[in-house]
Formats: sequence, C-alpha cells, structure tokens
Amino acid sequence: MGAISNDSFFDTLPVFIEFEGVADANNYKPLPDDWLLAVADIVGSTKAIEEGRYKAVNMAGASVISALLNALGKRDYPFVFGGDGALVAIPASAAGQARQALASVQAWVKDDLQLSLRTALVPMTDIKAQGLEVRVARFSASADVFYAMFTGGGSSWAEAQMKAGKYAVEAAPSGARPDLTGLSCRWNPIQARNGEILSIIAIPGDAGATAPFQRLVAEIIAIAAEQSRGSHPLPEEGPPIAFNTSGLETEARATAPKGKRFLRKIAILAQIALTVSLDRLGLTFGNFDPRQYKRDVAQNSDFRKFDDGLKMTIDIDAARLQRIETLLERAAQSGIARFGLHKQDSALMTCFVPTPMSRNHVHFIDGASGGYAMAASNLKAKLS
Repeated sequence: MGAISNDSFFDTLPVFIEFEGVADANNYKPLPDDWLLAVADIVGSTKAIEEGRYKAVNMAGASVISALLNALGKRDYPFVFGGDGALVAIPASAAGQARQALASVQAWVKDDLQLSLRTALVPMTDIKAQGLEVRVARFSASADVFYAMFTGGGSSWAEAQMKAGKYAVEAAPSGARPDLTGLSCRWNPIQARNGEILSIIAIPGDAGATAPFQRLVAEIIAIAAEQSRGSHPLPEEGPPIAFNTSGLETEARATAPKGKRFLRKIAILAQIALTVSLDRLGLTFGNFDPRQYKRDVAQNSDFRKFDDGLKMTIDIDAARLQRIETLLERAAQSGIARFGLHKQDSALMTCFVPTPMSRNHVHFIDGASGGYAMAASNLKAKLS
C-alpha cells in the first residue's frame, strides 16, 4: 500500500449505515502498519467530575480531537471520543505535527482548564508485536458525518501503555496554544425524555470468545432500538436552542489567546443571540437555517460507538434499562463481558463545528454527570 493510499486509509473503508454493523467483523479493516495511535486522557477525571467539573472534562477530551484534526488539516482520520479522553489514528507522515499538537493541547488544558492531560503516540508496529490488532470500521451517522469504530485489542493496549507512562508526549511550555477552532460547548444539558440517560461501557471478558460478545452487543443494541431512533438522547428535531452562556468562558479560552478573549466573548454572544432569534422567528441567515442545523446536530452526534468494546449514552426507559442490566450481569457471570454503567437525568454535548455553514459538524455526547468516565470508574471498581 503506497503512502498516498495509506494517508487516505479511512476514506477507502466501506461504509455501514446500521449501527448493528459494529458487531460484524467483516466491516473492519486493519490499520496500516506504519500508522500510530494518538491517545489521551485526563488524570483524576473522576475526582474532577465529583467536583462538578464534567463540562471541563468533556471539553478537555474533545480538545484532543480538535487540536489534532486542525493541526493535520483533515477531518477524515479515524477518531473516537471517550468523555475524559480521546483516540486518533494518524499516518506516519503526520507524526511530527501530531506530536506538536498533543504537546500544545496538554499545556492549554493545564493553563486554562486546570486539569492534567496525559498523551502518547503509540506505533502500530509495537501493537502488532504484542499479537494485537487495530481494525477500523466506518459508520455513517448521517450523509455528511462518519465515525470510526475500533476493534482488535490494540487501542486498549495503547491506552494502558500511556497510563503506565510509556510512549509519552512531553507537554509544551505554559502558554503554548493548540488550534482549537470550532470547539464549543454552547448547549444546555439535554434532559431525559424516556426515563434515564444511561452511559454503558461493555468490554470482552476473560472467556475471550469473540462470537458470544458480538451477540451480546447485538442484543443490547436491539433493546435500545425498540425505542425511537435507537434510544437517541436528542429529539429528532434536534435540541432546543437557548441563550446559554454557561460554556462561554471555556469556549473563549479555547479559541482566543489572552488579550483577545473579551472580543471573542462578544462575538460568541452575538452568534448565540442571532441563532436564538432566527430559530424563534423561523428565519434563515444566508445559507444558515437553524431548524436544519438542529436536525443535523441530532443526526451527526456520536451517542454510540465501538472502541474495543461497546460504549453508548442512551435515553432509556426503566423496563429496557433493567433488561440491559440483566443481560450484562449474566454476561459478566459467564465471563463473556465486563461492564460499567452510570445513570443520570441528562446528557451533555460538546461540539466541533469548524463552520456552521457546512453540514459536517460533529457532536460528542456524554452523560451530564460523568457519563463514560463514571461508567469506567464503576467497571474498574468491579474488577478490583
């Protein structure tokens, strides 16, 4: 495989449009041998969430994706948002730029969010030397947005190596700034409509058999699919647009240096006011239609994914939630799976919108009181 086709790996993957396809091994193709995994997570995220800083934790996790994709000038590298961290697969040709972006985003997270972000660049050659793989699939959330799904055990190994202090990227000096253009958190928490917002992490258990775990994933997805749109946390018409300024300070810090943040805040407030006015009056502004934008937000959001295991943040009623818990408990008892859950009354959305005039904006969904980070903590507690 040549360098050009290597760099365009994700573009060449076949697309599946029904999420049930995450359980089909035929949808996955191996990541090229000369690629790397950029992995990152927040140190002490559970404590930060317990202190009510879940928005800052989510913003930090999403900033890794924003910094890397902006630095590399492309939107089509495989990535996954994990709530308090992220993973992005990159070709060898982008390693230098990726290292600089990871160094800068660590400095920004410490300076402006007062959180500690650790990052690493793990070569595929080292992952394969462990007898592991990174296989990637391409899921179409909408006609304009594709999300990567990962399997093979390699991404989990890379994350474990990062947490052990290996392959670390050293943080840039204080004051370094990544390019976080388009990163925002302007939406109010989205309240549950069906019962509770449930964040799920389910990973293969010690039994190690692939087929039983795939069947478990298919069953969980099928239960969620009994509700409208797979138990999507957002209504089909999109979330309500409100004059929300709770994310104003963080977005201004992300997208403007000191000395220019006041003007950036004014610009953000003007954008919010214009969007709210257009939505309430049923008007458009040039090519921007707030009603279409809200529908796109709902379609483009990543409320479910696969990264060496199933991760979902869904709006589920009590009966179906109980059925999912029962399935997972039985799977855990038989060694098929290990899992962690976290229940909350609302979901939170962090966005990467380079321009609202295009329709390929992406939206990261997590539980509003900890979501994936707390589900991971729950899983860790069970293992110990």
